[in-house]
Amino acid sequence: MKDTAVAIENSQSKLDREDFKKELINDYKVAVTSRECSLLGRREVLTGKAKFGIFGDGKEVPQLAWARAFKNGDFRSGYYRDQTFMMAIGELTIEQFFAGLYANTDLKEEPMSAGRQMGGHFATHSLNEDGTWRNLKDQKNSSADISPTAGQMPRLLGLAQASKVYRHNDLIDENNPFSHNGNEVAWGTIGNASTSEGHFWETFNAAGVLQVPMVISVWDDEYGISVHARHQTTKQDISKIQAGFQRDENDQGFEIFKVNGWDYAALVETYEKAGEIARQEHVPVLIHVNELTQPQGHSTSGSHERYKDENRLKWEREHDCNLKFREWLISNEFATDEELTGLEKDIKKQVREGKKAAWNNFIKPIQNEKAEILPLLKNLAAQSEQGVFMQKEIDALEQDREPNRKSILQTAKRVLRYVLKENTEQKVAVQKWIKNYETIQRAAYGDNLYSHSEKSALNVEAVAPTYNENSEEVDARIIMRDNFDALLGKHPEVMVFGEDAGEIGDVNQGLEGMQEKYGELRVSDTGIREATIMGQGIGLALRGLRPIAEIQYLDYLLYCLQIMSDDLATLSYRTAGKQKAPVIIRTRGHRLEGIWHSGSQMGGIINLVRGIHVLVPRNMTQAAGFYNTMLASDEPALIVECLNGYRLKEKLPSNLGEYRVPLGIPEVLKGGGDITVVSYGSTLRLVQEAAEELEKVDIHIEIIDVQTLLPFDINHSIVEQVKNTNRLLVVDEDVPGGASAFIMQKIVDEQEAYRYLDSKPQCLSAREHRPAYGTDGDYFSKPSADDIFDKCYAMMHEANPKNYPLD
Repeated sequence: MKDTAVAIENSQSKLDREDFKKELINDYKVAVTSRECSLLGRREVLTGKAKFGIFGDGKEVPQLAWARAFKNGDFRSGYYRDQTFMMAIGELTIEQFFAGLYANTDLKEEPMSAGRQMGGHFATHSLNEDGTWRNLKDQKNSSADISPTAGQMPRLLGLAQASKVYRHNDLIDENNPFSHNGNEVAWGTIGNASTSEGHFWETFNAAGVLQVPMVISVWDDEYGISVHARHQTTKQDISKIQAGFQRDENDQGFEIFKVNGWDYAALVETYEKAGEIARQEHVPVLIHVNELTQPQGHSTSGSHERYKDENRLKWEREHDCNLKFREWLISNEFATDEELTGLEKDIKKQVREGKKAAWNNFIKPIQNEKAEILPLLKNLAAQSEQGVFMQKEIDALEQDREPNRKSILQTAKRVLRYVLKENTEQKVAVQKWIKNYETIQRAAYGDNLYSHSEKSALNVEAVAPTYNENSEEVDARIIMRDNFDALLGKHPEVMVFGEDAGEIGDVNQGLEGMQEKYGELRVSDTGIREATIMGQGIGLALRGLRPIAEIQYLDYLLYCLQIMSDDLATLSYRTAGKQKAPVIIRTRGHRLEGIWHSGSQMGGIINLVRGIHVLVPRNMTQAAGFYNTMLASDEPALIVECLNGYRLKEKLPSNLGEYRVPLGIPEVLKGGGDITVVSYGSTLRLVQEAAEELEKVDIHIEIIDVQTLLPFDINHSIVEQVKNTNRLLVVDEDVPGGASAFIMQKIVDEQEAYRYLDSKPQCLSAREHRPAYGTDGDYFSKPSADDIFDKCYAMMHEANPKNYPLD
């Protein structure tokens, strides 16, 4: 192996042997430190100090090589085995490793997620304290990990594509904080078993089509938890079956490498080559890192001895990458056994000390909180007839030397229950403490689902559309087209992409002529691959661009809903507000024709994407206003255009690209004193049609457009309208118990509209089955104007049978 040592040594420009040796020994220190953290971390879980552990042992050496090729401005999109890499680039200390394991909620102690994610999930900070961007091109970056296997792949595509945009979009200021002329590489990691997931294949294919600077490392230890590669991968070899993607002199594609995960010198050489190819040529690269091990098994939930035979376990011990690295250092005379033994001993001590410091930093604030409440509880018990019973609870808490916050609050609440009928100063003091403590802790564990910055979407002020004497009635699609034209012209960082979004200007012509005017880089077609369309949007937005990712129909959103839910919706929350991806998801839905082109599955969507604003405009004027609003904000949103509204006539505003529709503000479309009817989207036209018929029988309904489902009526204005009518009907075209149930809960429960109702609140929704095809199928599947008339009339009959007879 001395030949490889010479090769790697020669690759280090202007480094003498001593400097080179120091680098190698430092790499070994990182590898040993990472392994000791894994070993001690497992013990912390098994002894009960931590809840769960999943570590990167067995993957240390290839991550050292990767870290050498990783430059400022680059982005990682990896998974929960990458702790060694994070340590190698200086973004993870021993104390931070254990702070994550203990779930410390102090962001200074646990900068990855402030205790919201289990250990092993990594991130760097992209934002300043005020929510503005840091200079990402001068720091090493990691997008925030998620647990779902292969879920990191779609965003990787967008992170890589951003470099291509920055290299070729001359309208973007070169002094931006995101890119040095597109020289950044997006590096992804994935386990060999997870390459079975569709997200991997979709991302891989799209990267080959787009030719973006991406390097995917596959950590191959032959297993996916307990399941061997023979059940996971054809030929049990991901690089073999991806060989058809290898580029050649005739066709673009991938550069593909295969390297043993214990061969330090070969790994360094491979990663250096891969980085150069991706960075300089903007070509995607696959590195299949083979012959890796997993010394402690998949996680603390089990032992790999249950599914690996003794031959495999023996092979793993002999091919442990840290052991092989150690042997290589000694055989090439970079260190002696004695030197490395001393180093290892020192590192064990450092890791123990770091663990102890992390635990003290975690437990001390909790112990202080216990110390705050104990005197208050003792004072309460001392003056109560129930004191002897209360004291048992108090003593148990006092004797707990390492309490958690649950036990502290639980004790305080249980003690308080003994004095429910008492009224003392001591009781009030405990009540105040509990209220304040709950407020603090709920914020610590639940804040930052949405942006708190000045650019929060809720801070964007309304600007009404304006019209002049020359404003004309046009097909509504023209409003969309001309508004997109204004936005693309005003914001060079805006780009739109999706199936049929480019050359033909989308299936409804809302982007007609935009590709011809602004070029394929900014207005582009994609393949039929919704998950990676979403991933493109997330990755591009993480790097400061403003993507509008088009999912052709709302029905097809299901293909990417997992990525929306697990990645985009949780991003601000799982980073405690330290990363953002203000992507706008454009789609069209509600009623048109048949099972898969009339989707209105809003109930499912809104319950899966909390963290993303969900906007449901009734027409294209409102829709365009929402795009303008969201581009003025720093948050993600889903905008659902009315699929059957593009050819309807609307008046063309004169301030396209400028007017803005506020979020969370319902609009009263028609006044009326009998029933408050609440709806959104396409269904509102039917409600308005029914209202005309109801007027003929002396029923005057009030019509309210909620406009946005997330957020919903932030000022509680709907209950004020219900106070006037004392009756409520919610109409939507989702299934029963879908969005209508959500709206009802918000109005009747949260806004307490039940106090003002003279009749039971009612919902009118679509049938449980998918909508049938054709005019008659639509009529008998979804609410019609006749259904709305009948429902309103029946409600008035219940209130006044004489004036509104049914027989």
